[in-house]
Amino acid sequence: MSEQQKVILSVKNLKTYFDVTKGIFTKKQIVKAVDDVSFDVYENETFGLVGESGCGKTTLGRTIVKLYEPESGSIEFEGQDIARLKGNQLISFRKDMQMIFQDPYASLNPRMTVGEIIKEPMIIHNIYNTDAEREQRVVELLKIVGLKPDHIRRYPAEFSGGQRQRIGIARALAVNPKFIVCDEPISALDVSIQAQVVNLLKDIQKEMGLSYLFIAHDLSMVKHISDRIGVMYLGHMVEMGPANDVYHRPLHPYTTALLSAIPIPDPDVAKNKQRIVLGGEVPSPINPPKGCPFCTRCTKATERCNNERPEPIQVGTRIVACHLYER
Repeated sequence: MSEQQKVILSVKNLKTYFDVTKGIFTKKQIVKAVDDVSFDVYENETFGLVGESGCGKTTLGRTIVKLYEPESGSIEFEGQDIARLKGNQLISFRKDMQMIFQDPYASLNPRMTVGEIIKEPMIIHNIYNTDAEREQRVVELLKIVGLKPDHIRRYPAEFSGGQRQRIGIARALAVNPKFIVCDEPISALDVSIQAQVVNLLKDIQKEMGLSYLFIAHDLSMVKHISDRIGVMYLGHMVEMGPANDVYHRPLHPYTTALLSAIPIPDPDVAKNKQRIVLGGEVPSPINPPKGCPFCTRCTKATERCNNERPEPIQVGTRIVACHLYER
């Protein structure tokens, strides 16, 4: 991204912990779901966030939209630190930042019609003066996401997974946000539908000038939609940079292993591809390693990796947290 582009979201040293202690006589157990993560998102940019299940990417997204309270750190949206917002200030902020949820079946109220689902955010934020104006806007949004105006009277149970996710997208757009957190919006959909939803999101972004945080575990799909990519492991950001650079020339050993697992549709190419199978144990976020979070599975780990946590450093266009690149 060029220096002239404005930063819309700036996350600094963000930590989100959960107390999972069971019983008053047991030792306190804290899950470090997000542990000291920093990154920026620019206006009109898509920042892709990838990693294995359980790495903390969804928790990070939910913390940014204030569904979870951060332990410490700052979340600056358009220059305002939103980490400690409460009450009316929080409601006002949510108008500018919305979320598309992973499960299109669970995220829509089955007792509400499509029209009621999309109108609800407009009512909460006092957008438009009359119900007729809101209904007109709902029809416009349905057309934008590729649904028919007569779908306004139907219930979520009457739609397929892909159609339900389009309803979820329309609901997110209802309050004219500036930033949308897309929490694995295609993982619950058929492969044939995934590309349609991703292309729809790209078209909407171009038309409305939106910024996205796009969370997924499919690196190839993230590369398709993202300008920059961040790779998370065990609550930490281990690599970050332009999508093409991360995808074609990974630096961190974990990113390299992730990319080696991407399936290739050509059998002749696939049989010659060498996949990196990670050994070792996956650490618990309750008791993470003292040093590098990836040291227990990394084939290049040294004694220093086991004892000293690497700081993120600039390597060309990338930021990477790995002792291999420290001078």
